[in-house]
Amino acid sequence: MLLKYFYDPKLAHASYLVGCQKTKEAVVVDPGRDIDQYLETARREGVKLTAVAETHIHADYVSGARELADRVGAKLYVSDEGPAEWKYEYASQYKSQLLKDGDTFLIGNIQFQVLHTPGHTPESISFLLTDQGGGASEPMGIFTGDFVFVGSIGRPDLLEEAAGIKGSAEAGAHQLYHSAERFKHLPDYLQVWPAHGAGSACGKGLGAIPSSTVGYEKRFNPALQYDDEVAFVQYILSDQPEAPKYFAVMKRVNKEGPGIIGKAGLFEFLDSDRIGKIQNQATILDLSPSKEFSQAHVPGTMNIPLSMLAGWAGWLVDYSRPVYVITEPDELAEAVRVLQKIGIDEQLQGAFRRAEILADGLATENYPVASPAELAPRIEANEVHLIDVRTDAEWNLSHIPQAEHRFLGRLPEHLTEIEHSKPVVVQCQSSARSAIAASILQAAGMDVINLSGGFQAWLAAGYSSTSMGQDQVTCSPGSKKACSLEK
Repeated sequence: MLLKYFYDPKLAHASYLVGCQKTKEAVVVDPGRDIDQYLETARREGVKLTAVAETHIHADYVSGARELADRVGAKLYVSDEGPAEWKYEYASQYKSQLLKDGDTFLIGNIQFQVLHTPGHTPESISFLLTDQGGGASEPMGIFTGDFVFVGSIGRPDLLEEAAGIKGSAEAGAHQLYHSAERFKHLPDYLQVWPAHGAGSACGKGLGAIPSSTVGYEKRFNPALQYDDEVAFVQYILSDQPEAPKYFAVMKRVNKEGPGIIGKAGLFEFLDSDRIGKIQNQATILDLSPSKEFSQAHVPGTMNIPLSMLAGWAGWLVDYSRPVYVITEPDELAEAVRVLQKIGIDEQLQGAFRRAEILADGLATENYPVASPAELAPRIEANEVHLIDVRTDAEWNLSHIPQAEHRFLGRLPEHLTEIEHSKPVVVQCQSSARSAIAASILQAAGMDVINLSGGFQAWLAAGYSSTSMGQDQVTCSPGSKKACSLEK
């Protein structure tokens, strides 16, 4: 048997190629949209990719299942569990088998047995793998998808938080409890192969280790320590990370079937003079490093550096509008690849060369970046309005007393609520996310300043912080030790 592991760190997404070396057949489990990696591996290993197996309708990235079915004729093995509204609408267009609990299918001499494991989503299934070609009569591992992770378990609230399906979170949590109880009865020696690692928003506290075992997770996974259903539900619904709003879009796209990318090449760069004609009708993403953007950019553009594109474009881009990017020629392919993974492909209309925009004098706007020492007196004197764009968890742990909390992912939805009669200072942990926020606020007409080094630089300089429900801690500037409490 052949087992190959693929990991996309930008999406914290894991997928797998399983091949039968006797029959030269292979299947991809939970594929991403970038299918060339699977085709190349199959070619190199001397197997033919004949099938795709999915654990559920994914919400955090565009699946590559349809692309593989269309491009190479791979047969689809997908869930037929759950309510009617969570069925694969495109599966009937291709060779496919709809799966129920207890079903089995073969890829060569490798058997996959289906377990219905609802909770994260109603249709979620897992696959027990048995290498019959190697003489085994019992499974060696389980593909858990977004059900069980290393050190965590799939969150049940995404349908309610991101897709707005009221009441689904608690119902899913109860389903998840019973799925977890079923998992606990599996043999301890089974390997666990999940679809996500650390950094995914599909659960809380995911581990960075690629795989685990049932026995290890039963002993050390916090979510599997609950024997009481009520206590489990309370645990699993609390302190979950923010649910990206684009997850609702991904659910719909993966249910209906993503568009086929095929082997189409990249589009041509547009002349820079076109940018003025589309500014009011489109979203223009400048993928430059934040330092370069702060010094010169086209008015009205949003800055998401290429290294942060996968994590934030889905949060901040309006999927109903055309999208253009400003980037360097050698970065366009990666930018398109990342945007396609999160479903921004039909919206993507063109690109502009940043160097040409600078040369033509179109980057006429900038914003200042200032240190804690420069801004602290103005913040304390209420001369500026301070916005903290970090997550709820970061804010609750500790924040600057004068700050107002506005999570970056929801910032575009609340622009009219932000008081901006005076300059707005934006701040995150390190100043990377706040740079994105600065571009959004400036495009909305606000006078913005980015706090250099963010909250960690603020603390390092010895300035005050507080936390939810706690007394304010005040430190002397330049000192990390001489602090006092203010009641």
